[in-house]
Amino acid sequence: MIVLKTSQVTKYFFSPEKFKVLDSVSFEVRRGEFLSLVGKSGCGKSTLLYVLSTMDTSYEGTVEINQQLLTGKSKDDLSEFRNNHIGFVFQFHYLLPEFTVLQNVMLPALKLAKYSKDEIESRAIEKLKLLGVYSQANKQANKLSGGEQQRVAIARAIINDPTIIMADEPTGNLDSANSKIVFELFDELSTNFNQTIIAVTHDKDFASKTNRIIEMEDGRINL
Repeated sequence: MIVLKTSQVTKYFFSPEKFKVLDSVSFEVRRGEFLSLVGKSGCGKSTLLYVLSTMDTSYEGTVEINQQLLTGKSKDDLSEFRNNHIGFVFQFHYLLPEFTVLQNVMLPALKLAKYSKDEIESRAIEKLKLLGVYSQANKQANKLSGGEQQRVAIARAIINDPTIIMADEPTGNLDSANSKIVFELFDELSTNFNQTIIAVTHDKDFASKTNRIIEMEDGRINL
């Protein structure tokens, strides 16, 4: 089943002068696929990810996720769609330091308000156990190691069982041991839970082990 489809996505930057950063990008992603977007810095891969995630709406062409056309929708509609269907993992975890690990993971589900608070807490505990950080549940987020924080960030990204996880350099701040752990977690989510994952990465070892590599150059997909 196709869960993401882009058609002729083109985007410009206008400062300091007009520059085409994405050039007629078209591709499809199937459910359960774990793919990596690679290419030199400035090739457009992170920009493309932000367009796919609906956080950047200034582009030409179309983006569909879960057979829904997202291009042209209002900010409120896109915000609701993101919370239901997209889990985003950043290079830096962006956990709230004054909150516990459990509270951080619960936040997107509390915002979605699809389940009761008790159910959300139960789901958050389940995700923390899956990612091997349940023992840290009641610690403040800033008391964890970098690798643990990134695992908590992944737990937060999957709390609402998203259609797609999108990750922007998820191992960029991690050492090789923790990078390996993060890859194995993504691989397990893809293999055992049929989770679709799109990861932007400079890590050649990480990319080489994903199901598919999409290489970008000068705003285009290298076919």
